[in-house]
Amino acid sequence: MSDIVKEFNDYRSKMNDKILADNNKIVKRIFNLDTNAFAPGALDVKTKELLGLVASTILRCDDCVRYHLETCYKEGVTKAEVSETLGIATLIGGTIVIPHLRRAHEYWEALENQNE
Repeated sequence: MSDIVKEFNDYRSKMNDKILADNNKIVKRIFNLDTNAFAPGALDVKTKELLGLVASTILRCDDCVRYHLETCYKEGVTKAEVSETLGIATLIGGTIVIPHLRRAHEYWEALENQNE
């Protein structure tokens, strides 16, 4: 697994465990709501993840962008679909999202190269 992908997943897992260990009812409910929001429904998981990717890019949350990119990758989203999605995010978010666009492309490349 690529270092950037492994480091992100290890850190995310470690910190989520610590956060959930606090047994904060509000935080646990938000985590649960997030999990359920991205479950299949009227929209499939792939579509929901692409929507999450757009929102995360516009909100300039690199961790969220990485999370949605990874789930998109696992759902079989193509590089062309990611590129088009990030294009829409850039259009809506404006030039301020370009640094996040760069990091998103870097992370997608790491996802593609992780099995080499």
